[in-house]
Amino acid sequence: MNTPMHPTCTLSKEDQGTKVDQKLYRGMIGSLLYLTASKPDILFSVCLYAKFQSEPREPHLTAVKRIFRYLKGTTNLGLLYKKTSDYKLVGFCDADYAGDRIERKSTSGNCQFLDDNLISWASKRQATIALSTAEAEYISAASCCTQLLWMKHQLEDYQITENCIPIYCDNTAAICLSKNPILHSRAKHIEIKHHFIRDYVQKGVLDIQFIDTDHQWADIFTKPLTVERFNFINKNLNMHFVSE
Repeated sequence: MNTPMHPTCTLSKEDQGTKVDQKLYRGMIGSLLYLTASKPDILFSVCLYAKFQSEPREPHLTAVKRIFRYLKGTTNLGLLYKKTSDYKLVGFCDADYAGDRIERKSTSGNCQFLDDNLISWASKRQATIALSTAEAEYISAASCCTQLLWMKHQLEDYQITENCIPIYCDNTAAICLSKNPILHSRAKHIEIKHHFIRDYVQKGVLDIQFIDTDHQWADIFTKPLTVERFNFINKNLNMHFVSE
């Protein structure tokens, strides 16, 4: 398979089909979750299919087998880490608004680079239902912010100080919310815990910048993609085929 997940996949817990061995399904998901520590390209699909472990059915098992078929054809595909003396931190954040077709919750995706090297990535369904695309993107940016702050403190242990760390977001409304210290009507329904990002923007620790969707690398952690888009982002995540 060219991708771990079909771009039009719409699996849900209500899917009909023959029940499959729960122990087998959980074992497969557990193995794949372990593998996501070094394979960011399968993270979104594995996290999505992990939701069906309580009562897996034949369509879910077939979808999981597709991931294994993808891995079978990409055994020599992996992350490339280049030696560098530039310790510049960069973050990308994205969200798939109401991507969950059952609970209508959004999915947050983010990744962090140290220079050109991908060092962290995440894909997670948001805990609350976002009322707008801006809210979904804003929550995703806050999640990316916490990860970058942790990395900033880790680098300080090595006497490396980073300020004005860029976070690239493709939603202008979410960027405006992070830079506007006034809590107006468009943001009053967002949980207070997500607004801490404003303090760090005001202090100059973080700088949320706009990036077009075509160059939003966190897109791979929020939704299934076409082959062309999937391969394009993989390349920019520094994933390369290693010759035998």
